[in-house]
Amino acid sequence: MDVFARLSAGEYSIEGTTVIKTIEMHTGGEPTRIVIEGYPTLEGETLLEKRAYAREKLDEIRQTLMREPRGHKEMYGAIIVPETEKTKSGEADVGVLFCHNEGYSTMCGHATIALGRFLVDTEDEKVFPKRRNLLFDEKKRECRLRLHAPCGVVDVTVPSLRKGSKVRSDPDRAVRFVSVKSFAAALNLVVEVPEELRWPELRAANKSSVQVDVAYGGAFYVIVQEKELGFERVREGVDLKRLDAATATLKQLVGARKEVFRGHGLESDLEYLYGVIVVDEGETMPGLGGLDGGRVGVCFFADQQVDRSPTGSGVSARVALARAKGLLRDGERVRFDSLLSARRGGAAGAFVGSGWGGGRVVVEGRGFYAGASAFTVEDAFSRGGLPV
Repeated sequence: MDVFARLSAGEYSIEGTTVIKTIEMHTGGEPTRIVIEGYPTLEGETLLEKRAYAREKLDEIRQTLMREPRGHKEMYGAIIVPETEKTKSGEADVGVLFCHNEGYSTMCGHATIALGRFLVDTEDEKVFPKRRNLLFDEKKRECRLRLHAPCGVVDVTVPSLRKGSKVRSDPDRAVRFVSVKSFAAALNLVVEVPEELRWPELRAANKSSVQVDVAYGGAFYVIVQEKELGFERVREGVDLKRLDAATATLKQLVGARKEVFRGHGLESDLEYLYGVIVVDEGETMPGLGGLDGGRVGVCFFADQQVDRSPTGSGVSARVALARAKGLLRDGERVRFDSLLSARRGGAAGAFVGSGWGGGRVVVEGRGFYAGASAFTVEDAFSRGGLPV
């Protein structure tokens, strides 16, 4: 403990760096590293301006936390922003910036689920100044909070328990959030794949194009059937390196079609392709299999990170897409699995999505604590992380 205490106090930090303290959580196996201390004050009036400041002036901290040796290619983070324009106006309780191996995302469902629990559990008003404003519903045994993400305000409901004078989150029940307005941006979009960019499975299927859909759930996703890419039975396991290569090419081709992401009334900072979700043919069934089918999707996002969870904002996009195609009615609930939760058969790793009305989607899932950390930089070699 003596070394840990000295490290936490900054004794081992080189000049120009500070100790970053975090809470480590996971949702469906996907990590969320929540920054609670040591991050500099973000400049800017709006959350998007603060996001730009983080990207332009403080990105070394993201790289330090996300990359090896403190993180890894699949690491994900959340930077709590106590004050934003929405908290000032009373429209939100707290803000957040999401980060990953490439930069800063506009929305993250799995991190929202984890954050919901943490924000109910924390008593540190430096981290969450409005914590005392959260009300505990004794009858429903839950707390509600409004999280200001870069895409907008997300309503989060956290199952909770009273323990004496304290209210704590309940790990045995699912957190749920109501997304920002979600929608289908493009249906049956045909993407021509140049000869030199075709992957082996596409060639084997004698195809030169791929048909996809594009939908928004706080971030834009390409949603594509596995057979369109030349793959089969992804649910049963597939060489992810081959699927990685195919989706990376597809993301490059669709991402270049800027017109797909414009004209939806969004801020320009949100108008880009975030990820590609590969699904099976069950995604075309009325009801999508409901709670028994378990719709499996493999999501590649940012710099081809593979989501261990079913991807919360991706679930919002997929539900919005199914509604646009007439496959789901408001209130119909669907279980969504990642490869991980499908293989392990773990309901704790699955998400449930359903239409809420007004274009919004309800996503349910469980987040769990994994630890707490204090990160220091003692050597210039690892400062900013190692891009391996």
